[in-house]
Amino acid sequence: MGRAMEKLEALLALGGVKKDIVFLVVSGAALLGSLLGWRPLPFDLAWAAILLCGVPIILEAVVGLVTAFDIKADVLVSLALIASVCIGEHFAAGEVAVIMQLGALLEDCTVARARAGIERLVRLTPQTARVRRDGVETVIPADQVVVGDVLSVLPGESIPVDGVILSGETSVNQAVMTGESLPVDKGPGDPVSSGTVNQFGAFTMRAARVGEDSSIQRMIRLVQSADAGKAKIVGLADRWATWIVVIALGAAALTWLFTGEIIRAVTILVVFCPCALVLATPTAIMAAIGNATKHGFLVREGDALERLAGVKKITFDKTGTLTLGVPAVTGVECLPGFTQEELFSLTAAAEQFSEHPLGKAVARGGQGPLLPAEGSRMIPGEGVSARVGGRLVQAGNSRLLARALGGEPPAALLRAAQGHLDRGSTVIYVAVDGQAAGCLVLSDTLREESAPMVEQLHRLEVQPVLLTGDNPSAAGAIAGQVGIREVHANCLPEDKLSYIAACQQEGDRVCMIGDGVNDAPALKRADVGIAMGGVGSDIAVDAADIALVDDEIRELPHLLSLSRRMMATIKVNLTFSMALNFLAIALAISGVLSPVWGALVHNAGSVLVIINSALLLKWRNHT
Repeated sequence: MGRAMEKLEALLALGGVKKDIVFLVVSGAALLGSLLGWRPLPFDLAWAAILLCGVPIILEAVVGLVTAFDIKADVLVSLALIASVCIGEHFAAGEVAVIMQLGALLEDCTVARARAGIERLVRLTPQTARVRRDGVETVIPADQVVVGDVLSVLPGESIPVDGVILSGETSVNQAVMTGESLPVDKGPGDPVSSGTVNQFGAFTMRAARVGEDSSIQRMIRLVQSADAGKAKIVGLADRWATWIVVIALGAAALTWLFTGEIIRAVTILVVFCPCALVLATPTAIMAAIGNATKHGFLVREGDALERLAGVKKITFDKTGTLTLGVPAVTGVECLPGFTQEELFSLTAAAEQFSEHPLGKAVARGGQGPLLPAEGSRMIPGEGVSARVGGRLVQAGNSRLLARALGGEPPAALLRAAQGHLDRGSTVIYVAVDGQAAGCLVLSDTLREESAPMVEQLHRLEVQPVLLTGDNPSAAGAIAGQVGIREVHANCLPEDKLSYIAACQQEGDRVCMIGDGVNDAPALKRADVGIAMGGVGSDIAVDAADIALVDDEIRELPHLLSLSRRMMATIKVNLTFSMALNFLAIALAISGVLSPVWGALVHNAGSVLVIINSALLLKWRNHT
């Protein structure tokens, strides 16, 4: 019996949406012919609708009842179909079948497409490692590395396992773990994580966590566990199905008992079919999805807007979400003997061949053509050195400056730089011909729309929260500029996940907005995940329920208001459909409605539900 049910379920799944559309078109044409009295065949054309749309509903109801005693709306529909056929009301049976199949098609269209986020994460996992054993360096599969092995990592390679640097200096792109786009300087004694990318210098390291214990594997498990923990919303018609079936059967039985007319009992079953109730939610969701698409949102999960309407907190990643994720020069501090223009010009010329994101930002910010530079040399983990106009220009971190000066930098320069560092900026120190010249200040660029967007969220009584892998100074500076009061800095992926889980345990629905690989677990775990589709990683987009295609976060309040409007529309649809059902039942009990007229009146309610939902297509939030 179990194997037969499995085959039956597989049969029901064949064809997909395209098959349903064909069946609906053919069934609709057949019903029209039946209504007009066409008889090109020896049987009623309504049988086409019964067979194509009604039989799958009946089979699905039987499968649900037999395998799990699961009573859904399709049970009552099946009873109405069978009863109508038994008394010869073929048009009524076919019409109910077509309306129910239309509702199922709309629900199928809101189901998310298959996602490949975990597969993309797996592809990020390094496949090989350079291991030094017995004085010989060999390349082996990364999963064969054991704790304590000494590894070599060359520029441009992904770090295969978690460990500690033994020798060498470099800069590591840790965006996969922290979300921060700027590389971090690393030297002996500093920890490194698997999946992050060594950008510049070669180094040796000792393996500390390997295989399933590595950072990238923990990330994959986080994504998997977060996805499994997200509950799916059940359709309201299915949630009330048991009571609807009991009431309908009871009313039909009592009517037959007291009137003796089977046709009245069948009419009750027909008008009690939850057609409008089934259409109430998917039609509103489809219209709202269409509206959201016009405002730059790609809704990947059908019930995401339903969940978004109840959100009380919206958590933001910083880099790439509230900011553009692109550093820019925001200030120049000069020591006596140098002007701001001169210092910027010299530094931009020295950095013009740099591959470091900060160096590129300096060169990009230069006004006009850059001065020619000679002997440009990158110093891993420190900065660059070049001759510009016959002058030796060295630009980089404090270690490079101290080495260039042969001693401690001037106290005045350090004080000025520290003020910018406290506000979350990055500082590039500059020495010219062995003399301290000043520093350039770089900061991430805040999106112009971030502050107005957060202000609108406050008006909608939604609490914004900042969750970022950046340091507390940078996080606090950005939060202060946009008006976010709750800030959590130095967050790893598991920290973001834990915060969202804690909020959910307290009964708060949470929306997460992010763009990086490190945001994927939080995007999965949140009640609603929204990924930045333009600057965001493919993995973040795959993990999210909604993707913001053009990165215009100014539209976020509109999406939130739209979700609430959608829920209000659904409630109106449900109230209207239930009221119409009970009115039609009263008329059926009194004998005013026949099964055919009952189906027409009842399905007229379905049309009105669709029209009301369609108004969402052009709705706009004007607050």
